[in-house]
Amino acid sequence: MVRLWLLLSAFAGFTGVALGAFAAHGLKNRLSSEYLAVFQTGTHYQLIHALALFGVALLTLHAPGRLLQAAGGFFALGILLFSGSLYLLSLTGISKLGIITPFGGLAFLAGWACLGVVAWRLQG
Repeated sequence: MVRLWLLLSAFAGFTGVALGAFAAHGLKNRLSSEYLAVFQTGTHYQLIHALALFGVALLTLHAPGRLLQAAGGFFALGILLFSGSLYLLSLTGISKLGIITPFGGLAFLAGWACLGVVAWRLQG
């Protein structure tokens, strides 16, 4: 599982940086300032959770377990739902896509809660 979390972390980090640069240079004249800010929020949360996935990979080496795997899964799902819905919303203008975003936020929260329980149970 370490490999999976590292690959997801690398993919999320790479695409987060690429999408952020795309927004800053390619979309700044095509999107309203409001939609550009929405897009940038997506990249911001994606990059934060790319690092969270990296942490899950490292922790898996020392404290493997189902809760840690759940944390990684929730972080990945959060990136897909939260950031993905914000990207689609800003690029298409379909406001109904905003309905998906809170589910991504809940996935992020669930991932952090799982990580907190893992930390609480650690010995030492």
